[in-house]
Amino acid sequence: MTNHTDQRPVIRTQALTRHFTRSKKTVEAVRGLDLEIHQGELVAFLGPNGAGKSTTLRMLTTLIPPTSGTAEVAGHDVVRSRAAVRRSIGYVGQGNAAAFIQRGRDELMSQARAHGIPRAAAKARIEELLVAFDLQEYADRSVQTLSGGQRRRLDIAIGLLNHPEVLFLDEPSTGLDPQNRANLQEQIRRLHEDGTTIVLTTHYLEEADALAGRVIVIDHGVVIADDTATRLKERLGDLVLLGFGTEAEATAAAARADSALSGPTTVERAGTQVSIRAPRGADSAPALAIDLAAHGTPAIRMEVHAPTLDDVFLDLTGRSLRESAGSAGSTTTQTEGAAA
Repeated sequence: MTNHTDQRPVIRTQALTRHFTRSKKTVEAVRGLDLEIHQGELVAFLGPNGAGKSTTLRMLTTLIPPTSGTAEVAGHDVVRSRAAVRRSIGYVGQGNAAAFIQRGRDELMSQARAHGIPRAAAKARIEELLVAFDLQEYADRSVQTLSGGQRRRLDIAIGLLNHPEVLFLDEPSTGLDPQNRANLQEQIRRLHEDGTTIVLTTHYLEEADALAGRVIVIDHGVVIADDTATRLKERLGDLVLLGFGTEAEATAAAARADSALSGPTTVERAGTQVSIRAPRGADSAPALAIDLAAHGTPAIRMEVHAPTLDDVFLDLTGRSLRESAGSAGSTTTQTEGAAA
């Protein structure tokens, strides 16, 4: 975890837990979460649907109370000081926040007035946000006529009306096409560069990798990894695949590689292929190939793959995050419904 001893935590949780009861069974959505997030960080909660990401955000934004444990956001307890927390944050949920029949500008004004922002100040803030999110030409259209990307940008503008100290984004890119997803990511980067603390949930691996300075991997309601995306991948190492002419050559090459390579290295053989997972494997692969050839087992094929966050998740849990994210959607819907 990155050291932030010179900064105050803007989010702190201790043993934060949330259980739901569904069909007379207890579902442990979040289990004993201990967490510190500091001012100015951009943190991604990464995990499959149903892992507890959205439930965690809903507790931190006061939408649901914890079953047990404590949480503070911007110095305020999420149970005892809900109003103070809400004044300090912006929240963009998975659904669209704006009323479909309202014009975009009117919806922004309604939300600003709900925050208690005086009308003159609200008008100035709205114009500022319309420019920032390139929404000026769409502001007087009804929300229902906007594209998915335009509505999502409007959602984030709504979340920023009150100049929040912390912005929570729950699956901000869900349902967007690749171009709108890239545009939205650029907006998130700009907000972070302006000093906003941002916490987002996602099951898009590339989004977490591209945006977040810190990735917190959650599975079955618990944190299983917490670091920068780069360090998480570096610890796992590159994957080197070597092909040989016979199984006997592959067996001999696997034994040689296992003894020749140092550090935390995994060597496996399957048929005529040897797979090696090693830190800085891309750097050591050429020398290894030369060594194997010198010992009578030349590789006839070599591939090197840099690690991905999905590889990290697979190493931690034994299953693919991409597959888990696709298969658990109904669980998320049911659990979040219980939360509401």
